[in-house]
Amino acid sequence: MKLADLVLEAAAPHGPERSGTQSLARGIKLLRMVATRPGFGWRLSDLAAACGQDKATVHRMLACLVEERLVLQRASDRHYLPGPLMCELGLALPDRTQFLRAAEPQVAAFARRMAGIALLLLRSGNEYVCAQRAGSLVLSGLMVYPGTRRPLFTSVGGVAMLQTRPAAEVRAVLLDNVAQEIGRRGTGRLESLQKMRERSDRHGFGVNLGDVVPGVHALAVPVCDSAGDAFAALCLIGTPELYGEERLAALQGELQAAAALLAADARKFNM
Repeated sequence: MKLADLVLEAAAPHGPERSGTQSLARGIKLLRMVATRPGFGWRLSDLAAACGQDKATVHRMLACLVEERLVLQRASDRHYLPGPLMCELGLALPDRTQFLRAAEPQVAAFARRMAGIALLLLRSGNEYVCAQRAGSLVLSGLMVYPGTRRPLFTSVGGVAMLQTRPAAEVRAVLLDNVAQEIGRRGTGRLESLQKMRERSDRHGFGVNLGDVVPGVHALAVPVCDSAGDAFAALCLIGTPELYGEERLAALQGELQAAAALLAADARKFNM
């Protein structure tokens, strides 16, 4: 499946939403977009453009979300940021919180042992969110930190998770992801992202050998829950000198062993 073949279909307008859920869907989309910039935040005009909604509507929704503490507006620059209620609602999922606490030292130890950067990415619908980042290696091209949220197909970890899913589901995700990519960046990266997907398919796990960011090599395998579904991915990121193509088999084994330990914790905490 070529990403370029999905461009026209991804850009086509979708059918109208049911009136009873339209406002809710817009509000959820707005919250998800706010969460993509937890540090820098959003200007009102940029947020409205990113959501494809008019400024007046977005402003009204934001006023309500700020009042409910789901969104904050920073006084210094008036940017909108995730609010504390987002975190507080997450406390209603103690099993997930315990899993992430148990995973943190494992991810850190893996990063140290492999002398690179390790990421634990969680699947969030058609996107991933970075839950943990560990490692002291300096990579100027790696702009993924805890809280980062992006389309699945833009990350080797997202590709690894999609490799476990049925073709129809993968196509639906890619349609959504291509539409997001075009809306935010245009079509310039689609060829590079396609190259990463094809390389990963050849090797049977997530493999990015500088395909998206030159000089940054990244590898990933899925982490499965108690039902066998890939709810997360463990990623290893470094330089070509650290993770060259000749080491792929050994690195895949290291990733799979570390992911198996995370999967055991996922079962323990009923993930």
